[in-house]
Amino acid sequence: MQGRRLATIDEIIAIVSPDSDESLASLESWTQDQNIDLFTVDVGNTIDDVYNENRATLGVTLGGDGTFLEGIKSFAPRDIPQLGVNTGSLAFLARVEPADLRAALDETLRGRASVDSRQQVHVEAPGVDATGINDVMIQHVPPENPIDRKITQLDVFADGEYVGEFEGTGVAVSTPTGSTGVSLSANGPIHYPVNNHTLQLVPLHTHQIGVRPVIFSPETELRITTKGQASLLIDGGRANTILSDDDEIIVTGADQLAHVVRTSYDDHFFTAISKKLGWDVRDDAETAATTVSETESATNTFTGLESTDDDGDTIDRALTIAKEAAEAAGEPLRDLHGQTESVDVKSDKSDIVTEADHQADRIITTVIGNEFPNHAIFSEESARQTNAKSDYTWVIDPLDGTGNFAHGNPNYSISIALVEKDEPVMGVVYVPETDELFSAVAGGDATKDEVQIETTDRNRLDESMLISGYDPDGSFLSNFYQESRGVRRLGSAALNLCYLASGSADATWEYDTYPWDVAAGLVIAEAAGAEITDETGQPFEFSLKTGDRKALLGSNGTLHSALLEHLESGLSVPQQRPASTHSESE
Repeated sequence: MQGRRLATIDEIIAIVSPDSDESLASLESWTQDQNIDLFTVDVGNTIDDVYNENRATLGVTLGGDGTFLEGIKSFAPRDIPQLGVNTGSLAFLARVEPADLRAALDETLRGRASVDSRQQVHVEAPGVDATGINDVMIQHVPPENPIDRKITQLDVFADGEYVGEFEGTGVAVSTPTGSTGVSLSANGPIHYPVNNHTLQLVPLHTHQIGVRPVIFSPETELRITTKGQASLLIDGGRANTILSDDDEIIVTGADQLAHVVRTSYDDHFFTAISKKLGWDVRDDAETAATTVSETESATNTFTGLESTDDDGDTIDRALTIAKEAAEAAGEPLRDLHGQTESVDVKSDKSDIVTEADHQADRIITTVIGNEFPNHAIFSEESARQTNAKSDYTWVIDPLDGTGNFAHGNPNYSISIALVEKDEPVMGVVYVPETDELFSAVAGGDATKDEVQIETTDRNRLDESMLISGYDPDGSFLSNFYQESRGVRRLGSAALNLCYLASGSADATWEYDTYPWDVAAGLVIAEAAGAEITDETGQPFEFSLKTGDRKALLGSNGTLHSALLEHLESGLSVPQQRPASTHSESE
């Protein structure tokens, strides 16, 4: 879950506890100012009647940790990110104070918040099939007769391997989010919960002094069997039952993660435990200084991104923002790409592709618009946003390779470029299905996943692998198939140029190009050492005019003259092709 996706919020669903009227009024005022829909639900009630899966939703809880846990039950199964506002006592989970509510929401809407993925725990037992974010407690049931046995015995297995018999009050299986108090009671560690995906088995009031908590991966299956009656509670009783002798409980990490929004206005984790548990590694003065320092740092970073006009800094910042925007847009594309593979009806498949284009475009353009409000934006999928006062234009293809995407093929990409005075100066291409990120700044190095890449140095055509883009009459294929080690067609011009840059191919050909097809790839390929020309050998001239389309020949440089010789023998000058042909084939 990417924090940048929060910039596209359509609506907020707030789960509200009693005595939160003041915070609710502040939330209502903020949503009205931002023209965002707000739906409120009393704590304990379902959100089914107000949730719309086709809208970008932010969940907000107004209350303490109990309300936050109720929010997790509603929001996590729907992949809704959740922001907790603490209107109760000091909390571990709901860490935004009411006075900071509007500022925290402003930061979230700007895409400047982060999203922690929190491990949940899944439990199956007689009469129970539940998920929780905190812990599973298996404890003895107090006897009716005070002289009867007051302990429980539990056998524990991990992936079939016998861990041992735990005799005492019981055991807890906790996530990093819910481990703190339980772990401390058994002399176990404090878990830092952010992006920490583990489970901890904690003995409760054991009768053996050497027994200690054990850490497991979330994939581990813990099987716990009872010897006598026991009580099972998930997240403080939000699901519970009484177990009988020889009942079996299966506990694993849940596949569904919870998504917790964090802002610079949150109380930090160690600040919270310092206040609540007397964490004496740092005193109050150090706590205050650290908190102020961290908040000021976040605020200064946030403000500083908007304050400078230096060209070099603008391009460097643009590279960072483009990477974040591309990765954020890649998440819904991966989700929707999986759906196309299971849809047989052409109209339904088309709807999914249209929705994928729309979601990715909206995320990218919103993030860029927030960060660079004075820049123009030119996207294949949305209306062109111009700004005559700016030298910068963002050129975006949110889904390059729609034909591949529609057929479940992984060869599609997201292309984001920054153009300065008609010259591409920064490019990012992201491949959602393989999680590959290509990037470059003009005049710098090209990288793939932050590792420098370069073109090949092959100089023999018969040893080279070529890539073809749109080739309407097959002339490129017929001219080069027998002369090379093969001609491949991937269906994404942006990917073609990146694979040339990274040495996965030695040359690429495009019969004609749109600006969004090649803007980012040009920067990456040239930074990697590629030579890019038209079909006559003249330097390729990038243009933002969609009607001014040109052929593109890219190579590692050493092959270029041989490629041009063969091109002269059989390729025609590019003609205007219908937009529908482009969208279906590319």
